Amino acid sequence: MAKKSPDLLQILASYFDEYLPVSKGLSENTITSYQYAFSLLFEFLYETKKLPPEKVTFNYLCGDTITEYLNWLESSRDCSAKTRNLRRAAISSFAKYAMKKNFTEGLSFFSVVKNTPKKKVPKNQEIKYFTKEEMEILLKLPDTSTTIGYRDAALLSVLYASGTRAQEICDLTANDIRFGRETSIHVVGKGTKTRNVIIPENCANFLKKYMLSVNLPYPGDASTRRRHIFSSQTREHMTISCVEEIVKKYVARAKAQYPHLFIKKSYSPHCFRHSIAVHMLESGVPMPVIKAFLGHASILTTMEYASVTSELANKYLTSRNSIIDSVDLNPPTTISPSLHFLNKYRGRTTE
Repeated sequence: MAKKSPDLLQILASYFDEYLPVSKGLSENTITSYQYAFSLLFEFLYETKKLPPEKVTFNYLCGDTITEYLNWLESSRDCSAKTRNLRRAAISSFAKYAMKKNFTEGLSFFSVVKNTPKKKVPKNQEIKYFTKEEMEILLKLPDTSTTIGYRDAALLSVLYASGTRAQEICDLTANDIRFGRETSIHVVGKGTKTRNVIIPENCANFLKKYMLSVNLPYPGDASTRRRHIFSSQTREHMTISCVEEIVKKYVARAKAQYPHLFIKKSYSPHCFRHSIAVHMLESGVPMPVIKAFLGHASILTTMEYASVTSELANKYLTSRNSIIDSVDLNPPTTISPSLHFLNKYRGRTTE
């Protein structure tokens, strides 16, 4: 009897278990990003076609399914063209791997993905951020008399004060926090690059109180130090999706209460990162310091914030001669375990 070819979930499991971490040697954060692309794909399939993960086959992913998924990312989740292309790249990588593991079914899937074009990314894509007034409003919205509200207030405060990405804030453990005269957060970013970020005293005090409220004393024992700072109602390790929903919830409330503010159609967790960068620039913090604070690989990426307004651009240009001398390095202010992200579709629990 001929050996049965592996199905989609089996191949997906080996892709995350063996190929990406072992054969390719990719970082944990990169692998998590790839997993998120598939988490969203399965969410799309369930929402639009009522297909749970265990029912999905390569045949279901052929035709117009991948194009529909990418369009759904933009229309339903307000993803940018750049993010859409990143999700496509993750699926394309898997398609190449799947074709080697199950040539008969994988070939059609690979052909579909290969013929799904990238979307052109506007050269001067708008940087969305909150004004200082809007940020103050957002941070005051959570009801800190409740457990969830207290968590949300702490999360949004740290998200802004540290300039961390959504995945980075999900990954924070008690071991990454160093309280003291200056409180620092050890952040593991893209490509496992690390940086230490100093957060303001008021945010540090709030964070310490929050950690005590969820039984994360400082310094704590070894097991305590390994726990994640922010958890959802269903997972000890919060997901990007949960952070997105938290931000979406409070932005919706803010829009309802202050219709003359929050004028953009949508805001993502990344807008908090954009906001602190713009506010630092407005306060006169030099570009190289903002670059180090955000963990950018190139100063060119940081320079994009100078184009937000002509006033900011002029402020930077007039101080260019003193930038290097004034750098302040401590600026203020039964699915496989690797497919754990699919578990929420069994029983449809929400975070």
